[in-house]
Amino acid sequence: MDTGIPFEIRFACEDEWENAMGLAWKTFLEFEASDYPPEGIRNFEDFITDEGLKRLFLTGNYPMLTAYVGKKLVGIITLRNQMHISLLFVDKQYHRCGIGRMLVRSMAAYVGEELGKQRMTVNASPYGVPFYHRVGFRDLGPEKQQDGIIYTPMEYLL
Repeated sequence: MDTGIPFEIRFACEDEWENAMGLAWKTFLEFEASDYPPEGIRNFEDFITDEGLKRLFLTGNYPMLTAYVGKKLVGIITLRNQMHISLLFVDKQYHRCGIGRMLVRSMAAYVGEELGKQRMTVNASPYGVPFYHRVGFRDLGPEKQQDGIIYTPMEYLL
């Protein structure tokens, strides 16, 4: 559903990393942590605070698109291995406004047009599975758990 809230989607700048990971952590705690065992919560926090991941971002090897309403960061999507959505989070206040859908579409355009790939993949959290289905992803297999992280492997054909 598009509620008409104007927002801008663009690639993240170097100085936006901390704010983006803060949004990911806050949103994870609000919507997803209750589905995970303590090990999964710790592993997610370790992932988003990893200096190696930040270095990949800073060197252009972990692209991130951001969504802004005015000057407020309200959404992020990141890509690893040129086709795998690694993080997708939208601020609670902006759920069901079309921001997540446009982040996926924008990343799909980048993956297809700039990187020449035919598909995107994601390991969707239990909370995220219905969203990914709505935007055109399909399951590649049953729900799995690894290191306390619960996910369903999915793909989106470009």
